[in-house]
Amino acid sequence: MTMTTTQFDGVSVNTQASVYFDGKCISHGITLADGTKKSVGVVLPAHLTFNTGVAEVMECVAGGCDYKLAGTDVWLSCGPGDKFSIAANSSFEIRVTAPYHYICHFA
Repeated sequence: MTMTTTQFDGVSVNTQASVYFDGKCISHGITLADGTKKSVGVVLPAHLTFNTGVAEVMECVAGGCDYKLAGTDVWLSCGPGDKFSIAANSSFEIRVTAPYHYICHFA
């Protein structure tokens, strides 16, 4: 059984939100005590394409989505506790029908 991350202790939080796609994706950057950077946010119902600079792991905290990685034609589902990985300098499409709460772990 996969466990959903429920909290991070000892972090600094960027209070200025990053707002993408006309407000359909809103996130806040956090930095852990060891310097690791992540973001936490929500994607509202939409069909969006995200580009990556560095490799990422998307962890579903609540809600869910369907996603398709660049170079594939296969849509996969992601629910609470599930994760999916995206390569650096790549992209993925995401379809959300109810708010998708996530943690983005940067590699």
